[in-house]
Amino acid sequence: MLRRLPATLAALVAFSLVAPVTAEKMILSYPETSKLALVETQFGEAVPDPYRWLENDVRTDKAVADWVAKQNSLTQGYLAQLPQRAWFAQRIKALMDYERFGLPRKAGGYYFYMRNAGLQNQSQLFVRKGLNGTPKLLIDPNAWAKDGATALDAWVPSKNGKLLAYSIQDGGSDWRTIKVLDVRTGKVLGDGVKWAKFTSIAWVGNEGFLYSRFPEPQPGAEFQSLNKNQAVYFHRIGTPQSQDQLVYSTPNDPELRHGAQITHDGRWAVVTTSKGTDSRYAIRILPLRKDRKWQAKTLIGGLDHAWNLIDGMGDTLYFVTNKDAPRMKVVRVNLAEPSQVRVPCTGELEQATACTERQWTFADVVPERAETLERAEIVGDRLILAYLRDAKSVAEVRSLDGKPVQQISLNAIGTASGFSGEPGDPETFYSFSSFNQPSGIFRFDARTGKSEPFALPKLTFNPADYAIEQRFYNSKDGTRVPMFVVRKKGVAQAGKAVPTLLYGYGGFDISLTPGFSAARMAWLEAGGAFAMANLRGGGEYGKAWHDAGRLGNKQNVFDDFIAAGEYLIAEGITPKGGLTIQGGSNGGLLVGAVVNQRPDLFAAANAAVGVMDMLRFDRFTAGRFWVDDYGYPSKEADWRVLRAYSPYHNIKVGVDYPAMLVTTADTDDRVVPGHSFKYTAALQAAEAGNKPHLIRIETRAGHGSGKPTDKAVAEGADVLAFLAQWSGLQVPAR
Repeated sequence: MLRRLPATLAALVAFSLVAPVTAEKMILSYPETSKLALVETQFGEAVPDPYRWLENDVRTDKAVADWVAKQNSLTQGYLAQLPQRAWFAQRIKALMDYERFGLPRKAGGYYFYMRNAGLQNQSQLFVRKGLNGTPKLLIDPNAWAKDGATALDAWVPSKNGKLLAYSIQDGGSDWRTIKVLDVRTGKVLGDGVKWAKFTSIAWVGNEGFLYSRFPEPQPGAEFQSLNKNQAVYFHRIGTPQSQDQLVYSTPNDPELRHGAQITHDGRWAVVTTSKGTDSRYAIRILPLRKDRKWQAKTLIGGLDHAWNLIDGMGDTLYFVTNKDAPRMKVVRVNLAEPSQVRVPCTGELEQATACTERQWTFADVVPERAETLERAEIVGDRLILAYLRDAKSVAEVRSLDGKPVQQISLNAIGTASGFSGEPGDPETFYSFSSFNQPSGIFRFDARTGKSEPFALPKLTFNPADYAIEQRFYNSKDGTRVPMFVVRKKGVAQAGKAVPTLLYGYGGFDISLTPGFSAARMAWLEAGGAFAMANLRGGGEYGKAWHDAGRLGNKQNVFDDFIAAGEYLIAEGITPKGGLTIQGGSNGGLLVGAVVNQRPDLFAAANAAVGVMDMLRFDRFTAGRFWVDDYGYPSKEADWRVLRAYSPYHNIKVGVDYPAMLVTTADTDDRVVPGHSFKYTAALQAAEAGNKPHLIRIETRAGHGSGKPTDKAVAEGADVLAFLAQWSGLQVPAR
């Protein structure tokens, strides 16, 4: 979720609604798209796939590149003439033009943090010696590429703060290159690690770090080939990548993923293994020996439950888990006190009658409660716990044995994040934001329980001018679903129906919480309303809420979103013909599916970087990980569920569809752009009414992260102008 800050709002301005331009005036001539006579029989059903050629990489297939160029030319020509576009571009840019900070990270008396002066394409990394020291610029990614599309991704200082490992993201790709910098001199060292992906950076003392990478892909297959055989390596500072030590891998099960963490006291490496996107992990522990020989022991076998490491103190490790606790709890284990259990023997001992294996006992520290536990950290000698209560943040402090100490006052509907720290040091930082409040950074002392501002944005608008409500509505099956509604107070008090932008996601155990977005604020300034529905499939209410919206229950997500739209109309928040919808990634799938099911309900829609072909999603890059939420297209029962809602396969020919703007990017190697290409081609060929059905394809961009500010402004203006045009929202006069 974008967290941007508004700029000048000189005065409250009146808005008016106008009818959309008539469809007859908006008829477009779409570029011709070739069709293949490709039909495959799957589980007894003939399934045409005429646009499969659009799955090919735009960088290597001239026909695909030509199709992209023609579609972009049509779309940009259409968007450029929309009367609302210039206003939205100006307002989004102004709303992003403010000094903003990231959460500080402390190491060896140094404080590292990100800062953006306002409209820089990429935020810069600074360091201070001491909390109030003079800021020093360490890394300026704006100098890395002329188009601003090369970004600083992760960064982690060494234990003593003298070195900094950081990863570079180019053109929005998920691939990362890791480099190392001398903090004192600012010099980039010769170390370089390539083909890192879905990785953390975990320092082992000050001598090197653990990271995760995949084998180098074949030339030309970097952005589409499946990601298999991820392994954890140790890179020693001053040595080439070819000498990196293999720490942990599973060559006999190449679909497993592995990530490593180091406890703050440097006693243990903890390797977390997963197979898909589901929170079901195995845990291996590796004592950090001076000779750097890596010997893994199984702490938690199988892939049955979530086990999120909080930290370690000596031989005691703390975890957040959903084992016997669907809404999560805190547990601890003493590694010095394993019990011996009898297990079947293998290998050289297979003739023996019984063998023994070490197992450890986990003790509850903070039991499960009604709220969903999102995050836990050890700061000083305290546990700091962040919970979700109806998708809103609450936080509290407890002792290490789980006894309550105090609540952390947040005083508003919003999202608190951060709270990272380490045992022995009571200082931590957290951010707080809401729909009408850009992210502010606060310093919290776990000993005194006091918070104080570290960096607050300078507001040029009054948050009190906007009303934030949380409402609850009933879905198709009677399930009570929460939804946030944001409007100007004057609009809310007058009870006036205005064009509304409804956003949703509903998947992968991801919770949608209040946060600031410059684009959404521009929509609100124009007089529209914004709504965000907390659909099943997310993590707002723990495992049961997630399970209710995935696999065979995926239709519940679509029903929840459709019911949210019906509620907004029935309650007079938006007029009929004024409802627009938006979603990205799994949310793009959501938009595509509900538009197929209820094209009459929506005026306009933006499906961003969506998963649109549910029968082939697992064949590209990270798509195979998503089977935990979607199921296996190779299994008949799952296939029939996927076939029933797949956006690409369920477009209704000859039915009037809302105005559609599909957005994607040429370097999206998470949800490959072929999903959006095929869906758009099918929609344009379906004679689905006279409203425009267009695709906007960004260049040198990916799934979303690392996108430079100028590209974000342009995309936001295009999308909002399109939605405004077809929902009847006229922007204020300049």
